[in-house]
Amino acid sequence: MLDSLIVGFDKALRTLCAASTTTRGVPGAECAEPALSAQDKSHSGALMRINHVGEVCAQALYQGQALTCHDPEIRRALEQAADEETEHLAWTEQRIAELGARKSMLNPLWYLGALTMGAVAGKLGDAVSLGFLAETERQVEAHLDHHLSELSVQDVKSRAIVKQMKLDEMAHAVTAVRLGARDLPANIKTGMRLVAGVMTRAAYYI
Repeated sequence: MLDSLIVGFDKALRTLCAASTTTRGVPGAECAEPALSAQDKSHSGALMRINHVGEVCAQALYQGQALTCHDPEIRRALEQAADEETEHLAWTEQRIAELGARKSMLNPLWYLGALTMGAVAGKLGDAVSLGFLAETERQVEAHLDHHLSELSVQDVKSRAIVKQMKLDEMAHAVTAVRLGARDLPANIKTGMRLVAGVMTRAAYYI
């Protein structure tokens, strides 16, 4: 447990303080930087900041679930998904910089909240934990769909990143179901959407 806590603390510092890296090519990297209006550029930057917050939360969520997971196979699947989310973290971080925007100043708060939720979900059992993961990924997929409708059609670089992130999140949800995810009650799903809504609105500006 002590080793896990040390590793977890290291991951938290890397997520919040260090530049993220990716082994996969950044989607849209081959595209030229689009000529966006000041308004579209600012809007894209804010949306990518929201997506970056989502990836910070994903790192914390998976870490919390892995800490309290009972099944080694499920723990490995969580760790693999976390590695893919690290790539999303790098992609969104790079795009934020390209757009001249900044990361959310509330990232430590988001991380702590998601870590706590992940640990609690894991304590409730692997089926519930996987159900929480699957529902989170479905809601993230819907959220990314909304961002695709909000992003300027000219912002091909941001759109390429969001599209690939959406495909990866769909795959994570499928994996969770395959491993035995339990469908969550409707009121829990509604509560998750409400919390995500608060986070999204705050992260757009802060």
